[in-house]
Amino acid sequence: MEPSIATQAGRPRAAWGQMDADDAAAFNHCFAEVNGIRIHYVDEGQGPLVILVHGFPYLWYMWRRQIVALAEAGYRVVVPDQRGFGQTDRPEAIEAYDVSQLVGDMVGLMAALGETSAVIVGHDVGAPVAQAAAMMRPDLFHSLVMLSTPLPQRGRIRPTVALRAMAKGKMSHHLYFQQIGKPDRELASDTRKTLRSSYYSVSGSAVGADRWRLFVEPDEPILNAFTDPKDFPPWLSARALDYYVAEYTRTGFTGALNHYRCRDRNWEITSFLDGAVIRQPSMFVGGAADPSLEPPNVRHVYDQLDGYLPGLRKKVLLPGVGHGAAEESADQVNALLLEFLGQLPSR
Repeated sequence: MEPSIATQAGRPRAAWGQMDADDAAAFNHCFAEVNGIRIHYVDEGQGPLVILVHGFPYLWYMWRRQIVALAEAGYRVVVPDQRGFGQTDRPEAIEAYDVSQLVGDMVGLMAALGETSAVIVGHDVGAPVAQAAAMMRPDLFHSLVMLSTPLPQRGRIRPTVALRAMAKGKMSHHLYFQQIGKPDRELASDTRKTLRSSYYSVSGSAVGADRWRLFVEPDEPILNAFTDPKDFPPWLSARALDYYVAEYTRTGFTGALNHYRCRDRNWEITSFLDGAVIRQPSMFVGGAADPSLEPPNVRHVYDQLDGYLPGLRKKVLLPGVGHGAAEESADQVNALLLEFLGQLPSR
């Protein structure tokens, strides 16, 4: 399928500094037919291209405050819904969500945009997409930022084998999501509760027993690992939560979960990346209060990032911030991104 673009009718909006970032309709929404699917993305600003790739359970919308800050600073910011999420197509086959297809989406999107060079930024399940894009196509992706999820090089052990060894008879969300149907139905049974409890429990606002429990018993519902707060912290407005809830209510969770179901397949098809390093300029930003960084093996990955990122400019853990750093501490993330971008050679 040849790349093509169909842009929604433009909407008048205030200057960037006066824009209400929580208003999803205020952004320029576009669609591109690439890599056999229809991708929805937001396209704002003019200048060097920055592509922001969201995680789970998020959408393009998680980057709304970064879009405003980067566009205002003189960058073209393109933010897709990944395949399986939001307004982008949701293929049925699980293998349609492997890393070759996800990187292909980013490459095809760049072709549709008429761009040949970009900084790629990935969060959570978007981080392996950004990482692989930088490894596979350094000619296109000249710099890399990973947010919240530090990734190792390709391991020698099949991912689900390593995950089972780490879980010691229990279930992590990565293993739980390998099941077909059950987690899809559980997450969709009360979409608002699922999203409220997920966003809150992985954040720096959750303390003590409210924090995300990384492992559940084999027969225990995954939602038992999260706490639905009585009052949500102010970093996520009711309007923002409503947008997420409306989109996931419409789409369900299956397309998003299929990203996790390709963990072993991704390992199998990327043997050619064994030992590969990313020499482009790179940065990692995480939250010091992110529960997902607590396991010793994950913290070890963070500590050793420069082993396969020889171009690593900075790695930082933000105090009091959890997994959703782009929303929990937008100003800090924006400042770090602008600092990193400002240090790159002009293109």
